[in-house]
Amino acid sequence: MKIIECPRDAMQGIKDWIPTELKAKYINELLQVGFDTLDFGSFVSPKAIPQLKDTQEVINQLNLDDVTTKLLAIVANERGAIAASEFGIIDYLGYPFSISEEFQKRNTNASIEESLSRVEAIQNLCHKTNKTLVIYISMGFGNPYGEHWSPEIAANWTERLAKELDVQVIALSDTIGVSNPENINQLFSTLIPEFPGVEIGAHLHSTPETRMEKIEAAYNAGCIRFDGAIKGYGGCPMAKDDLVGNMATEDLLLFAEQSKIELNLNQEALNRATLTSNEVFLH
Repeated sequence: MKIIECPRDAMQGIKDWIPTELKAKYINELLQVGFDTLDFGSFVSPKAIPQLKDTQEVINQLNLDDVTTKLLAIVANERGAIAASEFGIIDYLGYPFSISEEFQKRNTNASIEESLSRVEAIQNLCHKTNKTLVIYISMGFGNPYGEHWSPEIAANWTERLAKELDVQVIALSDTIGVSNPENINQLFSTLIPEFPGVEIGAHLHSTPETRMEKIEAAYNAGCIRFDGAIKGYGGCPMAKDDLVGNMATEDLLLFAEQSKIELNLNQEALNRATLTSNEVFLH
């Protein structure tokens, strides 16, 4: 079971400025925990996500000595991907690919077809710069705009991204918290056997009451890659304001413990990071 800790997703919608030094302190502490990957920052327009306009300064304050955790940065277009690819310490570039036309326009100012061209350009760049592209299938479980959604639509786009553009890591993303055990099981149990060469992950937003059933449904359907954020902070500011939060890392860890899955995380480092999260999100 891989856990991708997402401080970027947790911080991006907060309106009060989080000082760069505090962001760097928090991320440095998370790097000591031993998570598989840290979704730590983004290279997008400061107008779109002002909270993360200092990602490059944060990078300069990171201490990666004896760190095994890989770094992932979100990009929304080729320009952002070029900026991110200049940093050798970044392993993954993440791109939010919405299967809702309305949300794709809101989130990246592009249509789905235009977005597909962006993915191709970013993928070419990743191949040249030795990085791995991670595609987030946004609105993967439904949308709030009344647009038609079905598991077949999500499966179709997954197939196109995997086969046409050689995307090898795809995270099905529940952008507005509408996933449930039934559609989670349906999607993962269909897609994971169909694309054995693709790592298919779960980026699930949730209320506290439904977290464990969502984790269990995804894991039992074959998913072993899970995005989370300490205490379930965050969500997507582009979707709607009263959005449910991210999947809480604590619940992922509890599920792993109950399922006797060994994660080999540094508990002391996790405790320190959790304390610092209080400063970051409640300062």
